[in-house]
Amino acid sequence: MPAKPAVLFVCLGNICRSPLAEAAFRAAADAAGLAATIDSAGTGDWHAGQPPDRRAIATARAHGIDIAGYRARQVCRDDFIRFTHVLAADHDNLAALARIAPLGDGAALSLMLDLVPGRHGEALADPYWGGSEEFAKTWSDVSAVAAALTTLLSAHC
Repeated sequence: MPAKPAVLFVCLGNICRSPLAEAAFRAAADAAGLAATIDSAGTGDWHAGQPPDRRAIATARAHGIDIAGYRARQVCRDDFIRFTHVLAADHDNLAALARIAPLGDGAALSLMLDLVPGRHGEALADPYWGGSEEFAKTWSDVSAVAAALTTLLSAHC
């Protein structure tokens, strides 16, 4: 396992929710002076190598963060060794991750919103089929995840 915190955010295609979560946590960790390895991936491979959805790019840009250079990738079994925490956007992705996770020691696996008080067990809504309002809601949710995760990891470092 890595010596410093290493967090992987996972959604279905790695073009909406997980890149936004990665961006929000990068910003929160930087602001807190928390050294961490941060990445995102998808359980599916449909968008591998592609940039985030244009609406995700616009949402992050509205918060002063450029994610246009991010590229989608599919999660792999080795991610459970490379990362200390693997955070899924929803229950389907959590189940897919549990199927490929190695037995024994490995990354802590949970839903992203499990970290936010009062949101345990909730799925992060997929904004893909919606408009800017849904992307704004996703940003709000992943920002809450980022703040909670930064607090949690800062307490252990």
